[in-house]
Amino acid sequence: MSHLSRRAAALLAGAVSLVAFSGSAAHAASPARVTWIDGLKVAGTPAKYDKVGILKIGPAKARNVLVLNPGTSASAAYFAPLARAIVDRAPGWQVWAVERRENLLEDHSVLDRAKGDKATQQEVFDYYLGWAKDQTITTHFQTIPDAQVTYAKQWGMNVAIEDLRRVVRRAEKLGGKVVVGGHSLGGTITTAYATWDFHGRAGADGLAGLVFIDGGSGPTSVTKAAATKRLADLEAGSPWLQFGGIPSPFAGLFNSTGALSVLRDPTSPSLAQASGLLPAGLVPPVPVTNAGLYGYALDTETSPSSLAAAQSHLGHLASSGDPRGWDDDDELTPLRRMAEAFGGRGLQGLDGTAWYHPLRLTIDAGAVAAGNANSAQEVLDVHATHGDDLPRSVKLYAFAAALGGTRVLDAAKTLAKQSRLPANSLTLVDRHNTYAHNDPTTAEPSKNEFLKKLVPFLKALD
Repeated sequence: MSHLSRRAAALLAGAVSLVAFSGSAAHAASPARVTWIDGLKVAGTPAKYDKVGILKIGPAKARNVLVLNPGTSASAAYFAPLARAIVDRAPGWQVWAVERRENLLEDHSVLDRAKGDKATQQEVFDYYLGWAKDQTITTHFQTIPDAQVTYAKQWGMNVAIEDLRRVVRRAEKLGGKVVVGGHSLGGTITTAYATWDFHGRAGADGLAGLVFIDGGSGPTSVTKAAATKRLADLEAGSPWLQFGGIPSPFAGLFNSTGALSVLRDPTSPSLAQASGLLPAGLVPPVPVTNAGLYGYALDTETSPSSLAAAQSHLGHLASSGDPRGWDDDDELTPLRRMAEAFGGRGLQGLDGTAWYHPLRLTIDAGAVAAGNANSAQEVLDVHATHGDDLPRSVKLYAFAAALGGTRVLDAAKTLAKQSRLPANSLTLVDRHNTYAHNDPTTAEPSKNEFLKKLVPFLKALD
């Protein structure tokens, strides 16, 4: 049986088994549960991948649900630390994070063993990365030839929205309020869902609110010609996006293994630093620990600009030590919290990254255009046409950080203006000068301005 089949079988046999988070009583009061449900049936896609996962955090008896969509090259576990902070502060709410179908392609076998303390950091490194330089490593991660997954070239916005629709419908059955939100590209997906044409009705019908976390969709679409060319290029190339110029699945492998090394063995010398596998911009100028390498790669001051979508304010390398460790320096996001988000701490079969991000999804995002019909939508099978038809009762919360900037706020204003929503429908927070792209979701809860405004926003809907 291939690793793809083993992965799908393990996950789809039922709920993914979970290792309990250790530590606080709050963690124990906010259990995590994962389920996979049937998604849209896509021609050519094996049935085992026509699924959508839901990471549920919070008391099962809570009737209100915040459904969160991850962004580019991110997945459900990314939201776990934030979700726990939300449900601990907003009684009556659960957070459901969407695990898109592409993550069924990932091989978490050795990562899961390491989370259960059954594999060493050396074994993790060798299995996922070390083999690429050391031919004596014969048991290792297998890359997936693009030719085996050509069906993933269809996994665009229509597939994501139809899968999301099934998640939202499940949430609605609880009988409480449902809010849909997302981070980065997940904000564009949120706009697409809210304005999508479902048999003549907007997706936002029945929703209590929309949340945009440094992401959204302005009113301008890509041209029909540009959409046509991008589709042609996709057909001739890989199904997958290169994140920060790093080809799939290696951006995910670097992030997942690096995050796990911080959680399990932060003070040991980094195995990756001297491996010759990392892009030069991610390698510190001095010997570092696992924590030192991970922080250096993702902190705003030292991470390359190509990885702006992966950055937070994390601190800096320690001023001394051989190897150098990491100093959080009371920044917004503690390094360990960042590692928990991307490493999927305590979650079997999940991490916070998408090793394989469908390029089609990113292409299609360019035609959402704040829910206004346009010629590119016809080319890309995008049906976000109800931008002027949101229910007047829906509330919008938009938070601007460094990458989306004030464009995120402008996009929320556009939606409200198009649908003639009352002024009190909008909650807008601008922190684009002080928050990196991931700070709103990874910052220490006591400092997190996004969280501090989100909790009363949710409570006001209940």
